[in-house]
Amino acid sequence: MSYETILYDVDQAVATITLNRPDKLNAFNDQMIKETTKALKTAGRDAEVRAIVLTGHGRGFSAGQDLLEAAASAGQPDESLGDHLRHTYHVLVNQMLSIDKPIIAVVNGIAAGVGMSIALMTDLRLMSDQAAFTLGFTKIGLIPDGGANWILTRMIGYPRAYEIALTSEKITAVQALEWGMINKVVPHDQLSEIATAYARQIAAGPTLAFGLTKRAMLQGMSQTLTENLEYEALLQTISGRSADCREGVMAFVEKRPAQFQGK
Repeated sequence: MSYETILYDVDQAVATITLNRPDKLNAFNDQMIKETTKALKTAGRDAEVRAIVLTGHGRGFSAGQDLLEAAASAGQPDESLGDHLRHTYHVLVNQMLSIDKPIIAVVNGIAAGVGMSIALMTDLRLMSDQAAFTLGFTKIGLIPDGGANWILTRMIGYPRAYEIALTSEKITAVQALEWGMINKVVPHDQLSEIATAYARQIAAGPTLAFGLTKRAMLQGMSQTLTENLEYEALLQTISGRSADCREGVMAFVEKRPAQFQGK
């Protein structure tokens, strides 16, 4: 499948989607949003793919929305930023959340604006020690979007989330780790090697159970405890009947490493 604004590759059960507009610091235009969404859908449906990596080509992860493209349509009488979000980023974010396979952000450089939002909407995040986050929306008189308001308040609490939205302060990788926004800080020159090994380790796990865990936790954000306990029970019935569960139990009994197939 051919793409113009991203790169797509599958190797050893890991699909890697690379944002590929390095001259624009991988700023999102409409084409890149659609191609990223399409690539995620392809990876989600591919039985050979058991983990997905999202990263950027060049110096940045993503500088956010391509403001030159946005400026070209600004002020049009029928133009609505809300409608644009509904038709582009909302589709992308919902696609990310609906995929059962783990999505790993490898943040290789600056992740700004909606680029930060998209990085945070992944399931796991590795970050170069030279990378940074910044919201930046208020610098141009806008509110955070792309799911930032939803995810940031859950990660770091309302007071801190609101403050960084207002100030657009730059958040270093070390700060992001301390605040619980990412999983690991990695030396920049080892990022590719460590991220590859990490993604392959995830891909070798019980993919079905990983996906059901993602469902249970995301649903739990809006459910009561009683509702989530019942949802857990339903999902545990599914995972308990899986080939991976049988393999995991047998491997435990036989005192050997499990060989999961993601089924």
